[in-house]
Amino acid sequence: MENRNDPDGVVLSSQERLALRRIEAELRQDRRLARRMRRSGTRPWLPLSVATLTCASLVLLVIGILTLDAAVLWCLLVLWPVTVLLALRLLRRPPGDQARTRS
Repeated sequence: MENRNDPDGVVLSSQERLALRRIEAELRQDRRLARRMRRSGTRPWLPLSVATLTCASLVLLVIGILTLDAAVLWCLLVLWPVTVLLALRLLRRPPGDQARTRS
């Protein structure tokens, strides 16, 4: 067995290193995987947007109930579906998606 300076302290044989290089080469050629890995952390704004839109929708709901102003109710009618769609998108995220790091 060859001794390598590996940060994890793992020593691999030459056959294992060769197999690992082949696997890495195959993974590099997978365009769909590369696209998913690039895209994984591109939505840090989503939780903040959902929280902000939910608060805005609730404020519009209360104001609309108190005043019965048509403009406020129309704003709520436009804002609420957007809020629900973004919340569903946030819930559909795979667990641990925000914990992924790029290496």
